[in-house]
Amino acid sequence: MEESAVQSGPRSPLARARGLRAGIVGAGFVGRVHARSARLAGAQIAGVAASSPARAAAARAELGADRDFASAEELVRSAEIDVVHICTPNNLHVPLALAAIEAGKAVICEKPIGLDPAEAAVLAASAEEAGVLVTVPFVYRYYPTVRELRARLAAATPARLLSGGYLQDWLLDAGDYNWRVDPELGGASRAFADIGSHWCDLVEFVTGQRLTKLVAKTAIAHEARSGAGAASFERGGGGEPRPVQTEDVAALLFETDAGATGSLLVSQVSAGRKNRLWIEICAGAETFAFDQERADELTVLRRDAAETIPRDFDTLDPAAARYVTLPAGHPQGYQDCFDAFVAESYAAFAGEAPADGLPGLADGARAVRITEAVLESARRGEWIEVKAR
Repeated sequence: MEESAVQSGPRSPLARARGLRAGIVGAGFVGRVHARSARLAGAQIAGVAASSPARAAAARAELGADRDFASAEELVRSAEIDVVHICTPNNLHVPLALAAIEAGKAVICEKPIGLDPAEAAVLAASAEEAGVLVTVPFVYRYYPTVRELRARLAAATPARLLSGGYLQDWLLDAGDYNWRVDPELGGASRAFADIGSHWCDLVEFVTGQRLTKLVAKTAIAHEARSGAGAASFERGGGGEPRPVQTEDVAALLFETDAGATGSLLVSQVSAGRKNRLWIEICAGAETFAFDQERADELTVLRRDAAETIPRDFDTLDPAAARYVTLPAGHPQGYQDCFDAFVAESYAAFAGEAPADGLPGLADGARAVRITEAVLESARRGEWIEVKAR
């Protein structure tokens, strides 16, 4: 019964097999996520590159790749690769993406797509001139309940109040360290660029509104952190304390182009919170609430009632139901979102018209501009306009 329920559901982007040859640059957690999704989309994992030849060889065995490359540059330019997945520290995104575009490869690039708006603009212009498609994994768009929220908001009174946050605890202690802490590798913003950008993308995606003006406050929880190395996450690491220049916390108020008011709290030092991304949107007589920790539900609140909308073929709008891959009661999660995003990317790389909501360079550049406005507002202590382009 369960198998037939899945097979009788809407068209799934996961069913498309393209046979393109994928190259994964970066062998950490995100690289493994990309590789799994690429394989499910029908791609051949043709190669992998990492921070050293030894790590690349280990990743080849782990990912089941055809071969390992001595360097990312060698992989990006190889005739054996059709699609490049860039899963490296942030400072390498632009040079590797530009090299892939020059080589005529399709690209899936982790965000940020630039350490500042100028870098993002160069990347976007290069891709447009070369006619190369680049997609960016704002994958929280792919929860079926998020698509249901988007469909309901399109038919509702325009939203007037937007609120929520994204909280984590993986950098809670002074002994927790990662390359993202280093601005030379991660950029001038950490918590906001890393996770706050996801929240802003999600809110703009579901409401169709754009942040136009904001005031922000950032904070650093530990003036120094101890870490023996920057290649991966360390907890309670040794080594000399390193000064911290990037924020652990960001809080902001904002306005949108439709006149809505909003607030957002971002933290990577909130004890017990792993990936708590939540949004509440007040629109007319209803408030809509989505919480990633309960992603199979969408809550609709009214003055005299509350309703829980389950993730189910039979209850969702068709635009949302097409992303349901399991019967109700069988949880879908983050990896399912990533699978759907990569499958739609590969379909577009193979020549299909990009699916509605497929995030690309314009979305990535938008996130970089919002991040710049947050940092500028925090420095100046005043409201800042978010640049439209």
